[in-house]
Amino acid sequence: MALCVSIHAIGILAAFHWLKWRIPSGPRYFWRATHALISLAACTILLHLLQITAWGLFYYWRAGMPDLHTALYFSAVTYTTTGYGDVVLPQEWRLVGSVEALTGILMCGLSTGLYFAFFSRLVSKVLRDRKDEGPAQGGAA
Repeated sequence: MALCVSIHAIGILAAFHWLKWRIPSGPRYFWRATHALISLAACTILLHLLQITAWGLFYYWRAGMPDLHTALYFSAVTYTTTGYGDVVLPQEWRLVGSVEALTGILMCGLSTGLYFAFFSRLVSKVLRDRKDEGPAQGGAA
């Protein structure tokens, strides 16, 4: 779990550092803002996939999964709490699967919160820019 939090924290902080210089300004920046949001979403998805892979490697190495593909599949459905139940851990490792599920919930929640914070910052910048522009020209007085 500590590894997952570390991966997520480092990755998100790096993404925000990269994106803070790319927050568009001015009245016409729809595509730049869209690109920034897509980039942040892609970054968080990659971080989640990295964490799923770390758990999958652990299951393959320590928990007796028959092959890496099965271990990665089990990790993905556990981390996302999809939980199909078609693959299960051996009896002595089942609580570890629950820890992965809790970690996945926390990390997805953190990603959602950070994505919302970034989006809110973009929206407030749009509103501030519109306020600075003043009333629209060409309207009826």
